[in-house]
Amino acid sequence: MPTCLTLRHLAFEDLGAFAPVLAEAGYRVALHEVGVEPLGALDPLAPDLVIVLGGPIGVYDTALYPWLEEELAFIRARVAARRPTLGICLGAQLIAAACGARVYPLGVKEIGFLPLRLTEAGRASALAPFGDAPLTLHWHGDTFDLPERATWLAATEACPHQAFSLGPNVLACQFHPEAGGPGFERWLIGHCIELAHAGIDIPTLRADAARLGPELATKAATVLTAWLARSER
Repeated sequence: MPTCLTLRHLAFEDLGAFAPVLAEAGYRVALHEVGVEPLGALDPLAPDLVIVLGGPIGVYDTALYPWLEEELAFIRARVAARRPTLGICLGAQLIAAACGARVYPLGVKEIGFLPLRLTEAGRASALAPFGDAPLTLHWHGDTFDLPERATWLAATEACPHQAFSLGPNVLACQFHPEAGGPGFERWLIGHCIELAHAGIDIPTLRADAARLGPELATKAATVLTAWLARSER
């Protein structure tokens, strides 16, 4: 049975619509609470798959959250060995930083269900379902430069670097391709202060999640299934 290690930074930002796909593919999923449980005891090359989830802190906040250095080292070893690794939001920023790219504030909060624009390479990638149905969940205030030798896959008007890949085994998505699973109300509760500061209308965001949920879940399943099939384990 293949193994998937999930690095989680917030209890309510989970695998979402990716969870049933991994179960159907036969993965045994282990959850690691980053910052609470030390990563140093884990072999970064042991899991068949590592998924690094989102969170509200900045990659550059190492003085405030020293465990980020340990997580960056874990991801750096993983990427250097070309082991299948998928980063979402903060996870994508961590992959970029682990590869030596700059991560920094975007200058605006990009929050809501907004269209994604795929590059030519993106349309040929596992993200292809977003070409015909571009809406996805965005929830971030930081961005990153593309790492050296990365393939640029997607953009939005506010954030040019939305996704990149490094070969077939590393995929980083600033947006949330896992959106569409249950539990979105937990995001609205947990991020209430950020939403208020950004002037986001919560009832509209809730209604959009309910309306788009089935479509997003279908895209999540298609994207992850395609990427797993292309990755080299």
